[in-house]
Amino acid sequence: MDLLPAIDLLEGGAVRLVQGGFDRVQTFGDPLEVARDFVTGGAEWIHVVDLDAARTGESRNRTSVLSVLELAHEAGVRVQVGGGVRSDRAVETLLDAGVDRVVLGTAAVEDPGFAARAARRHPGRVAVGIDYRRGRSGSLEAAVRGWTGATVGGVGGVLAALGDEPLGALVVTAIDRDGTLSGPDTEGLAAVLDATSLPVIASGGVSGADDLRALAGLRSPAHRRAPAGAVVGRALLDGTLPLAEALAACASSG
Repeated sequence: MDLLPAIDLLEGGAVRLVQGGFDRVQTFGDPLEVARDFVTGGAEWIHVVDLDAARTGESRNRTSVLSVLELAHEAGVRVQVGGGVRSDRAVETLLDAGVDRVVLGTAAVEDPGFAARAARRHPGRVAVGIDYRRGRSGSLEAAVRGWTGATVGGVGGVLAALGDEPLGALVVTAIDRDGTLSGPDTEGLAAVLDATSLPVIASGGVSGADDLRALAGLRSPAHRRAPAGAVVGRALLDGTLPLAEALAACASSG
């Protein structure tokens, strides 16, 4: 299982939001220094999210994204970037800059055909981010626009619309767990794993190595599928989880 240390960008700085709230921001300084720590610590991926672009569709963080990308690639570390990627031009711009995998969020959920076209043009280099909240009945409901928008329907419908397009991954985030260190939503993740054949990357709630070992050992009930990766942000940034321990826990998946 891949570990993807996360850097969320807001107005040029590295931050974490608690449960997606822009009024609940924790700051972690210079994103380039955060990236350097991840690279020197042995990370093989870095997951970058442009929160300004996710909320408004307009990026204020291009310089930071490119700086992180350059640093990572010099060390052979791959970079996945998302946040506000809502047009063919935005996809092409990021891929032309050298981003290894582009994550489509709002645009893919609202228009799965857009994601399908991008994936066919760039097989394996496009991912779809599905961020969800639990509905009153316990169903998984997809949210958009940096989680500031209302939910737009069930996650199952989004997965069905994407079908078996040549996407590199699905990045599935449990909003209510994100930034809380309360543990991942393994039940929700298992349901997603059984509903798609695409690689699934879990995001939200990881607090320590035990959570990562639980994800690495997770197998969905119907098809016995396992997560392909895990995005971890706050626990790494605030020192709760040392990067070496996180990498070792992910390696336990074999």
